[in-house]
Amino acid sequence: MDMKKRITLELRSRNPAEIAELVVDNSRSADGEVEGLTDEFTELEFLSMVNVGLSSLAKLPSLPKLRKLELSDNNLSGSLETLSEKCPNLTYLNLSGNKIKELSNVEALQNLKSLQSLDLFNCEITSLEDYRESVFELLPQVTYLDGFDQEDNEAPDSEAEDEDEDGEDGAGPTGDYDDEDDEEEDEDGSEGGEVGLSFQVNRGNQEDDEDEEDYGEEEEEEEDQAGVQGQKRKRDVDDEGEEDDDDEDD
Repeated sequence: MDMKKRITLELRSRNPAEIAELVVDNSRSADGEVEGLTDEFTELEFLSMVNVGLSSLAKLPSLPKLRKLELSDNNLSGSLETLSEKCPNLTYLNLSGNKIKELSNVEALQNLKSLQSLDLFNCEITSLEDYRESVFELLPQVTYLDGFDQEDNEAPDSEAEDEDEDGEDGAGPTGDYDDEDDEEEDEDGSEGGEVGLSFQVNRGNQEDDEDEEDYGEEEEEEEDQAGVQGQKRKRDVDDEGEEDDDDEDD
C-alpha cells in the first residue's frame, strides 16, 4: 500500500489537525519522498515512517509540534537539514538502519536544539573510530546516543514511562482488584480455618463416640460371656445337686 493511501486510511475521516500520532510503517513511497503528509497536521507529536523506502526528507511538511520521529530502515543518507527547518521541536529521532556513513551527515542536526535522544544503530557511521565521542561532541544537546549516555547509562524506556503514567490513572482499579482478591483469599482462608477447626472438633467427638461405642460393645460382650458362664455354672451346680439327691435315695 502506498503511503498516501495509508495516511488516508489512518485518518478515518478525521481532520488532520485532530491527529497527534500517525504510524505508516511498511507502506511504500513511490519516489522515495514523503507523500500524503501536509501542513494541516498541525497537532502531530509522534510520526513513524519505518521501512517505507524514504531516500529524501525534502517534501516533509512543517510539523511544529512533532517531538518523536521514527525513520529507521530507510535509505536516508542526507537532507537531514530539513528536520531542523520543519520539525524544530524534535526531542527523539531514530535513524537506525539508514545509509548514514559520515559525521557530516549528522552535522545538520546541530540546529535541533531540543534533541535529547538519537539512534544511529546499524548505520555505517557507527563503525567509525571514536564514533560515540565524536557524535556527542558534534551534538552537545544530545543526552542519549543509541540508547546510552556518555557514561554508558541506559536511557529510560519511554514506553515504560508512558505505562507508569497510565498506571497512575489506572492504578486504582488494578490495586482495588488485588485488594479484593486478597480479601477474598482472607475470607476463604478464615472460612477454611473455621471449617478445619469444626471438622477437627467433630472428628474428635466422633472418635470419642466410636471409642465409647467400642467400649460399650466390649462391656456387653463381657457381660454376655459372664452370663453364659453363670448359666453354665448354675447348670453344673444343679447337676451336682441332682447327683447328691440320687446318692441319698440309694
